[in-house]
Amino acid sequence: MKVTFEQVDSVEKEEATIRAIELNKDIQTAIDLLEGGIGKISATKDGKTFLIKHGAIYYAESVDKRTYIYTKDECYETKERLYELEESLGIFCARVSKSMVVNLKKVQNVTSEFGGRMVATMLNGEELVVSRSYVKDIKRRLGI
Repeated sequence: MKVTFEQVDSVEKEEATIRAIELNKDIQTAIDLLEGGIGKISATKDGKTFLIKHGAIYYAESVDKRTYIYTKDECYETKERLYELEESLGIFCARVSKSMVVNLKKVQNVTSEFGGRMVATMLNGEELVVSRSYVKDIKRRLGI
């Protein structure tokens, strides 16, 4: 398949065109990735229910048998289990501890720490600890 890239001067001019014989599973996956994931997760905050797009999620964590979803500026509670979120968020989601999964597209940088752990700094400035047992997989998935 031929791939062409053309640089534009503003975000408003960004677009992607896919030409294919048919819309198959691989093409649909590419479309979903380009759109930042079209899936949504139901979550609550202040008694209101919200539908959070997969692409807006920075990370999710489980605390005291409750699961929380964090976006750039907000925190929501969801009824989904952490492993269910990990499955539905797909290939850009990675476990960084027993109680947390991270959207790898939202990681700004990582820093190695004493004891084999790492710290992942998210695009919103939050710092998350990557447990030793998950460091190898995170490094591989980030290409480090």
